Order: sequence, then structure tokens, then C-alpha cells
Amino acid sequence: MPKARLEAFADGIFAIAATLLILNVTVVDGHAVGPELLRIWPSYVAYAVSFITLGIIWINHHLVMHQVSHVDRTFLLLNVLFLMVIAFIPFPTRLLSLYITTGDAQAAALAYGVTLTVTAILFNALWRYAAFGRRLIRADAEARVVDGISRSYLPGPIIYFVATVVALISPRVSAGLYLLIALFYVLESSVFGRA
Repeated sequence: MPKARLEAFADGIFAIAATLLILNVTVVDGHAVGPELLRIWPSYVAYAVSFITLGIIWINHHLVMHQVSHVDRTFLLLNVLFLMVIAFIPFPTRLLSLYITTGDAQAAALAYGVTLTVTAILFNALWRYAAFGRRLIRADAEARVVDGISRSYLPGPIIYFVATVVALISPRVSAGLYLLIALFYVLESSVFGRA
């Protein structure tokens, strides 16, 4: 299968997931619009955090695909699993936006964190499968770039796992950590992406 087909499929999944996020921002019919717009502030924050997170993951997926020369069946299957979780992200985003200010905040923060942790694990598996022994890497790919990608992706699952565990103590702090992680990756991508 040509690499371009996988990239097109992935782009479609990312676009659908990003679009579905806005459906989480809704008001209740019959209520005054002004107060209702203020009441749903968690929806705005959850939308922004998840959209930025998806954007950074999309950028990184593009970076991976740029280093890959060809794909094989295992790489395709890892991509399918990874994209399945990407498509799932709008669901825990909705849970977080609806329940972060309620007694069910812990379950919502855990669901969000587990989803992002699994996403990071699968993304690492995808990259490491391609990069192991330069199995799928372009012949002209620079070793320092390949090694740099491997190092930069390594902390992702750990960072998300820690933020998820924090939800057991404080769901709101955990949600704040998801925001800080998104901001960190934006800065990291902006600063180090130029190098």
C-alpha cells in the first residue's frame, strides 16, 4: 500500500475528531443564553485543550510519516489502533467538560487521562516500530533527527500517566495538568521544531 493512502486516511480521522470536538460545546434549550454561555465555560476549555492536543499529535504524525519511506502490514495495524484512539478523544473530552465541576469529576478526568496515555503509548509504539533498525525509515533520513524524535516522544506516556494518576487525588488539578501538557507541547514544538 502506498504511504500516501495511510496519510490521507490519518488526515481524515484527525479532521473528523477535531470537528466532533465542537459538538461538545452546547447550551441547554430554554435557558437564557447569556448565563448559559457563562455556565458552560468548561466546554470551551476542554475544546481548546483537546483541539490543541490533537493538533500537536497531527503535527507529530506528519513528522513521523515524513521520516518513513514505506509502510508494512504491522505499521498499518499500529496506525489503525492509534487512529481508533484519536477518533475516541471527543468522548472523554465531553465527559471532562460536563463533569469536571461535579461529583463525577474524578471518573471524567481518569477517562480523559487514560485515553491520552493510551494515545501516547500507541504513538510511541508506531514510531519505535518504524525506527527500530531503521526498518521503515527513509535511507536519507538523518540519524540525529531520528534519534531526536525517539528521545522527544519517550516522555509522553509517562507525563500523561502521571497526570492521570493525579486525578485520583484531585481531578481539577489533573485537568489543569492536561492543559499545561498541551501548552508545553505547543511551546516545545514551536521552539524545538525550528531546530
